[in-house]
Amino acid sequence: MMIKSLALICLVAQASAFAPAAFTARQSSVRTNTASLSQAAEGSSHNVPGPPYAGPQFKPILDSIKSPADMKSLDMREIKQLANELRWEVLENVSKTGGHLSASLGVNELTVALHYVFDAPEDSIIWDVSHQCYGHKILTGRRDRFPTLRQAGGLSGFCKRKESEYDCFGAGHSSTSISAAQGMSVAKSLLNKRKNNCIAVIGDGAITGGMAYEAMNNAGYLKNRMIVVLNDNGQVSLPTGTQSAGGVIPASQLSAYTSNLLVSKPFQDFRDFAKSFNRLLPENVQDINKRLDEYARGIVSGGTLFEELGFYYVGPLDGHDLDNLIPILEKLRDSPSSKPVLLHIKTTKGYGYPPAEQASDRMHGVGKFDLGTGVQFKTKATAPSLTSIFANALIDQATEDRAIVGITAAMPGGTGMDIFGRRFPKRTFDVGIAEQHAVTFAAGMATEGLKPFCCIYSTFMQRGYDQVIHDVAIQNLPVRMMLDRAGLVGNDGPTHHGVYDLAYMGTIPNLTIMAPSDEVELKNMVATCAAFDDGPTVLRYPRGVGYGVEKLRDFFGYEFESDEIPKGQVVPIGKGRIIRRPGGMKTEANGANTRGRERKDRVAILSFGTRLEESLIAANAVEESDPNLGVTVADARFMKPLDVDLVRELADDHSVLITVEEGSIGGFGSHVLHFLTLDGAMDEGNLKFRPMVIPDTYYEAGTQYEQYEAAGLNARHIKGTVLRLTNRIKVPVLQEQD
Repeated sequence: MMIKSLALICLVAQASAFAPAAFTARQSSVRTNTASLSQAAEGSSHNVPGPPYAGPQFKPILDSIKSPADMKSLDMREIKQLANELRWEVLENVSKTGGHLSASLGVNELTVALHYVFDAPEDSIIWDVSHQCYGHKILTGRRDRFPTLRQAGGLSGFCKRKESEYDCFGAGHSSTSISAAQGMSVAKSLLNKRKNNCIAVIGDGAITGGMAYEAMNNAGYLKNRMIVVLNDNGQVSLPTGTQSAGGVIPASQLSAYTSNLLVSKPFQDFRDFAKSFNRLLPENVQDINKRLDEYARGIVSGGTLFEELGFYYVGPLDGHDLDNLIPILEKLRDSPSSKPVLLHIKTTKGYGYPPAEQASDRMHGVGKFDLGTGVQFKTKATAPSLTSIFANALIDQATEDRAIVGITAAMPGGTGMDIFGRRFPKRTFDVGIAEQHAVTFAAGMATEGLKPFCCIYSTFMQRGYDQVIHDVAIQNLPVRMMLDRAGLVGNDGPTHHGVYDLAYMGTIPNLTIMAPSDEVELKNMVATCAAFDDGPTVLRYPRGVGYGVEKLRDFFGYEFESDEIPKGQVVPIGKGRIIRRPGGMKTEANGANTRGRERKDRVAILSFGTRLEESLIAANAVEESDPNLGVTVADARFMKPLDVDLVRELADDHSVLITVEEGSIGGFGSHVLHFLTLDGAMDEGNLKFRPMVIPDTYYEAGTQYEQYEAAGLNARHIKGTVLRLTNRIKVPVLQEQD
């Protein structure tokens, strides 16, 4: 009976201990810090004086660190001082450049501990997503370049192998770190490398991605040595707490599963009593209770799931407590075991900077801000963002159609689903970082008569490609796929550019693919998607803001009855429109215009998407430079089905046809050229065709304008293409040098 009673005590009481008596620290003994664990779970309550907030005037410890090797001689007091200096170094720099702030603040102590305990780059530290890598970059010799963060020619906002040997694996998308760490571990073992420490740092948002579970399942099967650090901060979506069908809690049952008893002081006190009482018992009874404790860790706080996958589960621990974190990492480093380990830490996103801790989005992604107050410097927008325009257009449609629902994969803020969710919380679904699931989830809804709008960044839809084909297109289900952030996106760089969707979606039968040229067309196309039930639709639109009513009137020629853009109207599927004829916007076909009297002097620019503005600017500039040239500008609207009547008209009436798009090779221009050749339009040799696309390369961080300038897709490049093809300028011939 005594053994059963003690077993019950240990089963309930010792949920998060990892043999604490076995560890010794360099400067202090390991302890279970209930108060700090509660702070990590609920939000830190440490005292940071302010506002105004300010860091240390001098950073003597950080100044002495040129590489992680310089950290090895520091004592615990100095390590803690380094962590504080590092936090403020990140804050001071990001306040001037903008970037992903709070993720790096949340893993600040972990970053210091990992580089203190392990020997990177020989030991591989892989940061999932890697937007939390700012402290890591500063400690690994890039502090002097940090003011160039996310700027053209500067440091990337993510880990990049070509940037530093300490960035052992690049990232930008989520859920990849465990697979990479496992591959590295197996490789080190097969190559008989002296050391085999591979550490994957993954957040509770990223671990919702199915790929993470695939990797853990395989790691337990192969039993290869690796450490997975689960950084659990309760911030699964961006932002977490958005109204949806699941409420305002994180969109992850795992997050709730691993947090049940972390802040229960009566439980902690009882656990401490059970531990002390257990030491008074005979050794054989202690051994029984120790084995029971291994099971108890999982029963209470989530370890069972990971242990069933073959991991040894350690935690949860306070991820901001260096006194505990460092000695446990040392024991894991020195363990001869080849069994994979999952170290579960609790952290606060934005830790150490009250404005970040208190913000609804934890200041996840910020522009430049005032360090003393946390207030961001935002220029007054001339018009709403395209994302908000989309969200409000969808609300307009959903108000009249109860079948419309919205789906996001952990990006409610980025896709506008937070706006939609405030109006229709029960019709808003956040599935976590699970694009594959999101697409098939939407397909299932469509089979029952709902009208799902599956809202995913273009770059993230790549992760659901098979589901688009297998679950949506083959079955011709009317799933509406809304691809935000299409085209070049600016400072996030190549992992986030949405330049491939036209190529990879364009090959799939049954899809209707459209792109708006402005906010009026965006609202119209949302209405079109809502009304179209004959198959799946794809609507892509870029990051950025609209033009505003005034510019839409003056430059694009819209006529509005009021100063508000009207509700979206359904447009004919597969039909484009001519925006400008030779002579200007108001020139009528067959009018008195004298430009382009001969076919050789007539040029057509067929734009797909928001390069329409640059095309119109280029057309005006071309005609200003030459009195004989006449330029027609058309808006294709649709890539599939292509408006073949419009393409034929442009090809027949003009000697030059140029397509312009915000996508890679293989997209809209390829579809137009394919049609022209099959239709015989190129057979006589009297039509010059040029597709202007994003070249076959990766564009690093910079502004969107800088990136489109480098890609050759701004107005001056379109003008130059017209003048070259009409023989108005000569193209210099590059001479081979001796």
